[in-house]
Amino acid sequence: MAYTYKQYIDGEWVDASNGATWDVINPATEEVIRTVPYGNGEDAKGAIQAAARAFPAWRASTAYERAAILKRAADIMRARLDELARTSVQECGKPAAQARAEWGVVADLFEWFAEEGKRAYGRTIPSRAGGKRLTVLKQPMGVAGVITAWNFPAYNPGRAWAAAMAAGCTVVGRASEYTPLTAMEMANIVAEAGVPPGVLNLVNGEPDPMGQAMLDDPACRKISFTGSVRVGKLLMDGASRTVTRLGLELGGNAPVLIFPDVDLEEVAKGSVATKYRNDGQVCIAPQRFLVHRKVNDEFLERVVPRVKSLRLGDGLDPQTQVGPLINARQRDRVDTMVADARRQGVEVLAGGSRLERKGYFYEPTVLAQVQPSMPVYAEEIFGPVMPVVPFDELEQAIAIANDTGYGLAAYVWTRDMKTALRAYEGLEFGMIGVNDWAPNATEAPFGGWKQSGIGHECGQEGLEDYLETKLVTIGGL
Repeated sequence: MAYTYKQYIDGEWVDASNGATWDVINPATEEVIRTVPYGNGEDAKGAIQAAARAFPAWRASTAYERAAILKRAADIMRARLDELARTSVQECGKPAAQARAEWGVVADLFEWFAEEGKRAYGRTIPSRAGGKRLTVLKQPMGVAGVITAWNFPAYNPGRAWAAAMAAGCTVVGRASEYTPLTAMEMANIVAEAGVPPGVLNLVNGEPDPMGQAMLDDPACRKISFTGSVRVGKLLMDGASRTVTRLGLELGGNAPVLIFPDVDLEEVAKGSVATKYRNDGQVCIAPQRFLVHRKVNDEFLERVVPRVKSLRLGDGLDPQTQVGPLINARQRDRVDTMVADARRQGVEVLAGGSRLERKGYFYEPTVLAQVQPSMPVYAEEIFGPVMPVVPFDELEQAIAIANDTGYGLAAYVWTRDMKTALRAYEGLEFGMIGVNDWAPNATEAPFGGWKQSGIGHECGQEGLEDYLETKLVTIGGL
């Protein structure tokens, strides 16, 4: 299938208004994959205006009409998983199997929201007065700006685009400049599925001017953002100008509580598979491994050989288990954090170095003798580093786990239901996996507490976040 790799505004594929371009780099080879338009705030303004013009007709369409388009898009995605995955691998570096699975989830999201949009129910409330009726309606907000990160270049925009369009909103998407090709292919598919001009728009360009355009235009009623806490706070400040609704997914620092009654071999196997997925560049990745002192040494003995055996390489190689980090800056940041930890007395049991070869590769790393005060423990690493900290008592582990500004995901491994219940009720995180490495699903809410964000993606809550609530009262009856 031939795709167009440009901005998509008002049903047209266009270059940047300023004529600028951006080279998309393969992080495994450091080679240019493709050159794409790289616009500015003017492009975003044009996209918002197009979305605002398209909104009345899209809002007036039925949920069933919108669902048919989203379902067609899902079918197209499923028919092209291999070719779509190849593009994602080339621009973000993850292994092909992971990229293919990601696109499969996006197809699920489009289909699920196609159906869920038919269930944007209101309600009738019994009135205290016999001559009065109270009705609650759910209606689409308007134009939604969707700004997404590079680590899941299909999933991140897909879950927001599908929910917004299913709710009856129109969309202005801005994907990461590091991974714009995946979003452009998704926009091609949505257009092929029959979405009217202006309902979905996609821009690529300077982050700040485009974000400011969304914050400044009152037609943009909501911004959904996936990214850093720093940028999320800037959006919160700017949202006061037009009281723009925000949905923020700002990352995490997920603790893993491992108790001595588990099958350590199985937990070690799952720990490695999940920790190093997408090279650790996953917002819900297990990061801080809190292991009961009784089994801490045995856990490390089982984990370290597995980590050392992981095969690094280009994601297009079927033997690759771990790909590169997204860019040189991210690789150097991880390298600096590990080097600082080493100087602070941390024991490096596996990895601990960047690879001196083409591509932004860093060895899968395991750290012992880690203290909670160290940056490699306290900060979101977003890389292939596993810090391990022993604990003695349940309440101590919960306290250590909660001692962070983040609150996205957490994990608990135990066979004792009382321990599990006390842990998941006490942990201050939006998603808890008990004996489960995947505390998320298309049909379930995805969102964090504290500085990990505001609002939810996926599930019924993901649709609700694009709907306004309206009360209608009728009197004199």
